[in-house]
Amino acid sequence: MRTLIAIPTYNEEKYVERVLDRVLGVHPEVLVIDDGSKDATPALLARFPVEVIRHAANRGYGRSLMDAFRWAAVDGFDWLITMDCDEQHEPAQIPEFLAAADADNADVISGSRYLEKAPADDAPPPDRRAINAEITAEINRRLGLRLTDSFCGFKAYRVSALRRLTLSEPGYAFPMQFWVQAVAHGLRISEIPVKLIYNDLNRTFGGPLNDADIRRAHYRRVLHCELRRCQESLPPEAVVDTRCRAV
Repeated sequence: MRTLIAIPTYNEEKYVERVLDRVLGVHPEVLVIDDGSKDATPALLARFPVEVIRHAANRGYGRSLMDAFRWAAVDGFDWLITMDCDEQHEPAQIPEFLAAADADNADVISGSRYLEKAPADDAPPPDRRAINAEITAEINRRLGLRLTDSFCGFKAYRVSALRRLTLSEPGYAFPMQFWVQAVAHGLRISEIPVKLIYNDLNRTFGGPLNDADIRRAHYRRVLHCELRRCQESLPPEAVVDTRCRAV
């Protein structure tokens, strides 16, 4: 089973060296997608034996994941594990994803920060936790899933299953499109617990998405539009709105 670790990165000079040291200590095949970093991240990446996709300008988190999906498919990997570069995902848990993939009973193995109760001092900012819970509940209700964390970026994907999807959402609403298409194409989904780590409570999304209400409305609009677009492929129990809407 050949597995690639993919790490989307944007202005992570503070963390990238420590993250790559730890990831390479666990697994040798690593791809970094540098999404137009303007700090020292590109220079630091050159010190490590990793593959790099470099965006000339910032194109978005979803675009970085789609690039990783394409790379894994073209280069013949069986599994792809994605994780963030801000030390909020623990490289020591990579073997847990590898073991879950080796069990061969899922196509998507999604990390969940909420399957196990975390200490109160590890809690995310309240608006992020509230939006995650609200959107996750809506995804579950509309798609018949039982997710506990729809936004966690620490995931393992069966590469052959990803070939069925036609993903296009470039930004932070990428999971909304992904979950709808995963259900529409019959992908088997499981969750495993991952640590809840928030090192920097001041990190932002950038632009209008820093506003919690705008962010929530954007996520729901992408979700509803993708439900409508895929409605003929969704199972009968899926709940699809008749129109796209923001709220």
